[in-house]
Amino acid sequence: MFLRSLTTAGVLALTAGGAFAECEITARVSIVGNEFPAIQTVGAGAQDCSGAEVTTNLTADHQKINLAGMQGDPAEYTSAIIANSSIVALMNEDVIRPLNDLVDTHGDRLSDQQLIRIGDDVMAVAFMANAQHLVYRADVLSEIGVEPPKTYEDMLAAAKMIRDKGLMDNPVGGAYAAGWNLAEEFVNMFIGYGGEFFEAGTANPSVNTEAGVNALNMMKSLSEYMNPDFLTHDSNATNAEFRVGNVALMNMWGSRAATLTDAEGVPQEVIDGMAIAGPMTVGGGEIPASTLWWDGWTVAKNVSDDEAASTFKALSYAIRPEILDDEEVAKQAVWLIPGYERTEAAKGVFAAAQMGTKPYPMLPYMGLMHTALGNELSDFMQGKESAEQALADVEAAYTAAAKENGYLQ
Repeated sequence: MFLRSLTTAGVLALTAGGAFAECEITARVSIVGNEFPAIQTVGAGAQDCSGAEVTTNLTADHQKINLAGMQGDPAEYTSAIIANSSIVALMNEDVIRPLNDLVDTHGDRLSDQQLIRIGDDVMAVAFMANAQHLVYRADVLSEIGVEPPKTYEDMLAAAKMIRDKGLMDNPVGGAYAAGWNLAEEFVNMFIGYGGEFFEAGTANPSVNTEAGVNALNMMKSLSEYMNPDFLTHDSNATNAEFRVGNVALMNMWGSRAATLTDAEGVPQEVIDGMAIAGPMTVGGGEIPASTLWWDGWTVAKNVSDDEAASTFKALSYAIRPEILDDEEVAKQAVWLIPGYERTEAAKGVFAAAQMGTKPYPMLPYMGLMHTALGNELSDFMQGKESAEQALADVEAAYTAAAKENGYLQ
């Protein structure tokens, strides 16, 4: 898959080829997806097509509504913008269609690296890569006389110095909101400690381990330097804390980095002091405590062939190489679009790829594990139970769901 190509010039040195003609479609297009700037650009680009209505529902709650919105017949949404985690749930429920025929007919401007293949079928078209990595205040670290942390242990040491010097009360930020975000932070940290989510070759859970306990303990230690309401902070709230100058160190998505200080009212010292580095390691490990991601779009199964073709054409037009002529758009993401050239804001994602960061697992039952983690870890983070008990609860919740879905007997 294309993630292996991030460390080479292959994806990024492609030539743009001929210009797209104007986009004409003949049937409705309805898109659901996340709300960060790169996806907003894709949604707006699809709406530039003429001939039929194109609507978008871009929201942080997209994963709560995309499946239900594609299960009807006809589906409410003709496309869901997804990532390498969320596509699995849509495939499991058989609500998205293989794109092979549409690629053959309408995909001549797409590069092979953009085509996400599951077996022999193209199931999505990727338009950007993503990873979480260090975002920090270089001026604050200079004031305490330390280099940007390369490990989470270094981050804790720097956070203590910042607090002890009275520079910030809660210098660490993290998207630790209970649910999906908290689970993702555990996934990152668990991988950094060398954890394996399942017993080899099976769907049996394997998180109640030394690596799991270590991951939770590190997350708890970090949370002691976060806003006391950290369990309500998603990426938007975490970035807001950074923008107003309350946070000096955080693990944040590359897709947010380029526009992090663009908001109105951000103090000049935050704008000037913001810097980006690669993901951190933990516990003496060499694999970053992070995951590599792709974002892309799908086409619903329960729509007419005309709607499917119009959706494919509109979204292909939305990610045409010409959008990169806009400097603001070009810096929004590590675009997997022919002609993309790396920007300064993309260096954290590139560093993640070069450091051997693992892709988020695309196992059919990983979504059940992620949900169990999101539901069961809050009590530990609040000091209500031990790490071992929290992880036992995770395994019990996952096992029940995996049996219900036929992955375990």
